[in-house]
Amino acid sequence: MILTAVIFIVLGIAVKNGKMYNLIAGYNTLSDAEKAKIDIDGVALVFRNTLCTMGGIILIGVLLDKLLAEDKIAFYAMMISCIIGIPYILIKTNSSKYKK
Repeated sequence: MILTAVIFIVLGIAVKNGKMYNLIAGYNTLSDAEKAKIDIDGVALVFRNTLCTMGGIILIGVLLDKLLAEDKIAFYAMMISCIIGIPYILIKTNSSKYKK
């Protein structure tokens, strides 16, 4: 679980700060004209914030799992972060706010 959290955080930072926009699904298949219509910096910011938050929630779940000696807290934290985070990214980035 810790590895999953670290991967989420690293990918979030890579998309925004490393300008690895091709990690965003579908972006690398767009034509240059279509790419010009998207505010990619805004989309990358949403990805970074959401993925880092998801990774943080998972890390907190792992920590609580160890401190409270419960077996399922980390699993629930991961499920909650994915159930909330993935739809949030999809809905937020497909809104008209990030289209020029």
